[in-house]
This record gives sequence, C-alpha cells and structure tokens, in this order.
Amino acid sequence: MHKIKESLPAMAIIALLLTAWWLIVLETHSVIFPTPWQVMTGTAELIKDGTLWIHIGASLMRVGVGFSLAVVVAVPLGLWLGWVKGAYSTLNPLFQILRPISPIAWIPLAILWFGVGNASPIYLIFISSVFPMIVQTTAGVHTIERRYLRAAQNFGVSRYTLFRQVVIPAVLPQIIVGMRIGLGVAWLVVVAAEMIALRSGLGYLIIDSRNAGNRYDLVIAGMIIIGLIGLLLDGVMRLLEGLKSVRWRYAH
Repeated sequence: MHKIKESLPAMAIIALLLTAWWLIVLETHSVIFPTPWQVMTGTAELIKDGTLWIHIGASLMRVGVGFSLAVVVAVPLGLWLGWVKGAYSTLNPLFQILRPISPIAWIPLAILWFGVGNASPIYLIFISSVFPMIVQTTAGVHTIERRYLRAAQNFGVSRYTLFRQVVIPAVLPQIIVGMRIGLGVAWLVVVAAEMIALRSGLGYLIIDSRNAGNRYDLVIAGMIIIGLIGLLLDGVMRLLEGLKSVRWRYAH
C-alpha cells in the first residue's frame, strides 16, 4: 500500500502528459503525429504478428553479450588500476582520452572492422560501457577508507588475502554503480547502432517504420518501449545495490 501511494505522483504526471498529448493532436488536427490510442493500436499490431518480440529479443541479446564482455574486462582491469599505482599512472591517461569519445563516433569504424552483422553493435556496446565501469571501479579502490586496510594489516594478513577479503568487498558498491551507468549507455548505443547498420532490433523498428509509409504510431511505440525497457534494466541494477553484500559499506 505504501509503494502504491509513493507511485501516485508519477502516475498522475504520466496521465497528465498523455491527456495533453491527446488534446494537442486533436486541436492541431495532425494527420501525421499519432494520438496515444493510435500508438496503442500500433503496439497491439506488433504484438499480434510477433515482430515486437523479435525486435526486443534482438536488442536485448546484443546488449547482454556486449555488456557482459565489458564487465569481464572492466572489473578486473579497474581493480588492477586502483591497486597498482604504476598501472594507474601508465594507463589512466589513455582511458581518460578514450572515455569522452561519443559511442556514436565509433559506428563507422565498427562497420569497417566488423561489417553490418551483430558483431558491430556488440562491439559498440562493449566500447561504450567498458570505460565507465573501469573508471568507477578504479575510483572505488582509491576511496577505500584506510582504516580497513590498516585493520587487516594489523592482523598480519597477506596482500592477496587483503585484496580478496577487504578491497573487493569494499569496492563492490562502486562496481555496481559503474555497471548501472554502463548498462544505461549500452542500451542507448544499441538503439543508435540498429538504426544504421542492422535489420532487426528496436532501433531498426523505429527507422523502418518511418521509411515504410510514415508509420509514426510505430515510431512512437518503439520509443516508449525503449524507455520502458531501459527503466526495467535500471530497476534490476538498483536491486543489486540493495543486496547485503553491496550496501554494508553505507551507513544507512
């Protein structure tokens, strides 16, 4: 009941926006821009013929593979950079140069290197999400309170045990934050890549609906579905932040 009350303001704002959208379309007598009802019927059409699930599955598959590869690379690399001062001073400038480059700027190179199949968007997802996770993980190691390390050293633990039982648990919240940021970027990038180089996925659905008969009801439907899935993915990452092994470091 409490959660329902908390969600009421957000639901009221959404209802207000939908009402305003509907009234504006009716008032302007637009023959191109759809009403919310037309978007709903367009979505039902995609569900009925099964194409919606094909596009959603294709986009999620690409994000899942690219993001998983990024986690496998970024987390160990970030821990190493944070723990070894020489590695940080050597490689951090390179990552700081590469990190601000827009993932969209990598699209021509991705197509040149990997063609127009699934490898291109997977590479784009990897390259866009790996840097936020590296930076966040490295920062997490650097912000570990010295008292944790001193307490472990006072007990005479080895460097390996210190790293495994103190550093990794202490930096885990920052790793989850980096993963959350990286996943959000990955979801943005896959949609952009599908608009340019593929024939499946939600990005392709949007651009194909625009080109094939100005189906703006399907364009808006695709945009809304992208937003809802992005919200769901972020919610999953927020659940990870609530795990005991993650939140123990925070006072609250």
